Amino acid sequence: MAHIDEAEINHIRESSDIVEIVSSYIPLTQKGKNYFGVCPFHNDHAPSMSVSKEKGIFKCFSCGATGNVFKFVSDFENISFAEAVQKVAEKIGITLKSQITKPVVKKYQEEYQIMNFTSLYFQNNLMTERGKQAVAYLQKRAFDESVIKEFQIGLSLENNSLYELLKTKKYPNQKLADLGLISQKGLNYYDIFVNRIMFPIHDLHGETVGFTGRIYLDNSTPKYLNSKETYLFKKGNILFNYHRAKDAIRLEKKLILVEGNMDAIRMYASGIKNTMALMGTSLTTNQINEIKKLRVPILLMLDNDSAGNLATFQIGTLLEKEGLTVLVVRLSGEKDPDEYIVKNGIEAMQDNLKNAISFLEFKLAFYKQNKNLQDGEELASYIKEVLNSMKENPDPILKEITLKKLSDDYGISYSVLKEELEKLATPTISFDPPVMEEKKVRKTKWMDGINHILYFMMNDTKYLFMYKSKLGFLNDATYRGVANEILAYYELHKTINLADFLSYAENSKLKKEIYEIVESIKEENMDEQIMEEYIISVKKIMKEKEIKELKQKLKLELDSAKKMNIALRIQSLKKEV
Repeated sequence: MAHIDEAEINHIRESSDIVEIVSSYIPLTQKGKNYFGVCPFHNDHAPSMSVSKEKGIFKCFSCGATGNVFKFVSDFENISFAEAVQKVAEKIGITLKSQITKPVVKKYQEEYQIMNFTSLYFQNNLMTERGKQAVAYLQKRAFDESVIKEFQIGLSLENNSLYELLKTKKYPNQKLADLGLISQKGLNYYDIFVNRIMFPIHDLHGETVGFTGRIYLDNSTPKYLNSKETYLFKKGNILFNYHRAKDAIRLEKKLILVEGNMDAIRMYASGIKNTMALMGTSLTTNQINEIKKLRVPILLMLDNDSAGNLATFQIGTLLEKEGLTVLVVRLSGEKDPDEYIVKNGIEAMQDNLKNAISFLEFKLAFYKQNKNLQDGEELASYIKEVLNSMKENPDPILKEITLKKLSDDYGISYSVLKEELEKLATPTISFDPPVMEEKKVRKTKWMDGINHILYFMMNDTKYLFMYKSKLGFLNDATYRGVANEILAYYELHKTINLADFLSYAENSKLKKEIYEIVESIKEENMDEQIMEEYIISVKKIMKEKEIKELKQKLKLELDSAKKMNIALRIQSLKKEV
């Protein structure tokens, strides 16, 4: 993170209105002193996020997400804290004195340098005399100069031209091989990509990590050749065109997901910029997590073949289980969006997008394939497949709609369908009584008490003084570290409030623990009597722990005088407890 002066960060936070900033992302409704909205950080169906103008923080009482205005912008836009500070400053018309620069991943600095240099070399090849045929091919495919430039399209040549060039830069052969640019045969090295039009693949931050090469001179196979997976290029972590499309996706409030790189390029170049492509016909957990961060409905428009149909069902099911809204477009006539736009034009594509169907509608049609629903057994099989697919879905409204539709379409009792779905969704119940260990109960009470004490301290100096005078020490190193961070902040600023302390915590080694404490608090009731009760409770548990440790020590002690002192200490602690 670029260094921004703490005083400048606090000035920007105090000058901003968290309600105005948050409401520019999600709708908020005022209820009393606070404002409420549907939380964008989990699958929320009722307004569970509270935004306090007075305190300058937001908090979801369902998933625990919390923080100040910078944390909200950082998490919502999936950007760094420093970038969030800059974005908030821009929104309220303040120019940052500190300069924010793009962070450099030092670990792979040379690798990124090699990949970017290679991409520039390929681009340069395309603009030379040797690239004329490739340019003609691209123009025939309706890729003009602006598209070529935007997507950094290039050309690989023969005669190991890339390797010979990289060799002059003195890059290690093994590193070039590890990056998937060259391969070894005997004692010789040769280029992986030869006489292919080259499309660079970028990671989520826009760094070049791999390539797709397409033939253009003949019909040799394979038509497409992708970089092998490397420590930079992991297909399961990448969504093609993410770094270009993410801003348009937030603006359009919809993500269009296509199957191939060429489809994404064609869509983007045609003005439909909220488009990304899969790296294959499957979706990994990492990719789903990145899609979830965008917090928009997903429109699936995969290839118009049986494989694309199956992939639409599988991917849609995964996304739906994560609580995302999924829509589907199945093009007719052409195999994919690239061919469709070239042959039918952008207006026809726009019409298809406007008429996208719900994933429920697609799924019902998918299950009907190859079934005779006039036959009782096949109809029953169809109904069970649909219900089984719904059992893990977290959306109660979607379940209700599905059951109602099945009931209306096939004349089956709604109550029967609901009962069957509940049976499928109900996990096996063990009737053995749960065993709750006393240690776990005590630990939970201990953690809850300390979390509240520390949370109170982050909010007001009076609680900080109560901690110093009535407790002063915690016998857990992590919690003690957090308390010391709070005290250090006070010594520096002679005051404390939660919103500014959370900005300060961004540079703390205990940042994760601090946020976990804040997120653990499910109510906002704070007064000195409640603080007093938590201090008493924590002191009692700490003394009971000390008694237990002393008893163990007493058993092992051989010196009679020391045993007497330990016994007296135990007796004294028992009286205090």
